[in-house]
Amino acid sequence: MKYMLLKAVALGVAAITMATASAQDIKERAFKFHLAGPEGNHPASPGMKKFADLVSQRSGGKMKVNLFFNSALGTDQAVVSSLKGGTVEMAVMNTGILASEAKELAIFDFPFLFANEKESDAIVDGPIGKKMHALLEPKGIVGLAYWELGYRQMTNSKRALNKVEDIEGLKLRVIPNPINVAWVKALGANPTPMPFAEVYAGLEQKAIDGQENPIGVIAANKFWEVQKFVAITNHQYNPQSVLFSKKVWDTLSGAERKVLADAAVEAGAVQRSESRAQVATNLELLKKNGMTVTSFPPAEVSKLREKMKPVIAQFTASVGEPLVNEVNAELAKLRK
Repeated sequence: MKYMLLKAVALGVAAITMATASAQDIKERAFKFHLAGPEGNHPASPGMKKFADLVSQRSGGKMKVNLFFNSALGTDQAVVSSLKGGTVEMAVMNTGILASEAKELAIFDFPFLFANEKESDAIVDGPIGKKMHALLEPKGIVGLAYWELGYRQMTNSKRALNKVEDIEGLKLRVIPNPINVAWVKALGANPTPMPFAEVYAGLEQKAIDGQENPIGVIAANKFWEVQKFVAITNHQYNPQSVLFSKKVWDTLSGAERKVLADAAVEAGAVQRSESRAQVATNLELLKKNGMTVTSFPPAEVSKLREKMKPVIAQFTASVGEPLVNEVNAELAKLRK
């Protein structure tokens, strides 16, 4: 009995000592956290706010995360450079954008890669997702977690899209990377690479006919003001990487890194849940504000997939066939 009591006291003292040491390892710090999209019902916004709250709570108020929306710190491409230089500490953006830093990450922009969220969650949260983020560290970027933007749909101001041929000739904004240019060309449309911060103005000024993004992004940016039609195609799924400047990361203590890494994962669970729950609500919001919503029937989706196959083959060569085979093998297990 006496031994058990002494052991309990010893454990208690050890816990207090560890907590004190941990507290001493956390310093007063402030971090800038970038998002290209707007505050509010953008899919990443709730995750950013949850993350900032968790970091504040677990650091005893010592670590503060300042949130910057609407590309206030620059375009995603400019912020990648700022992360590497250490002038911006954090960002969340589509993982495929980072293919310019590590070509393998272009796999997350493969059309029709995932059939549902169960598949995407398993891949990004598993060994493959960790391997992809590890590729960024030599480039000066630390990947903390994966959030999501969701499944992408097409909008335009010209006509309702009911079949693949309806896409032909449209001038569509795409994320500035080669695979997105390639798949839009494969559909007979005209791809226009453009930073997200310029998209609304481009649509308003008729420099582009349309764009493609998840429903949450379309709603958050009030694209109904400059677009008439939205087609549900689910042609691409976007995981989003929560990124940290390695230059700054290397100056942090183990306790500080743990606070940030744990908060990114926990906030991600909230972010994904809220993002998925809002899809139906946001779709109704688009209809309420005058957008015509169409869905491709199964036969047209099959045609869309066929059009994408040469693009997937082309980028399998550049991403690396072993990686593509590894991802497809994992997906095959999940589909059994």
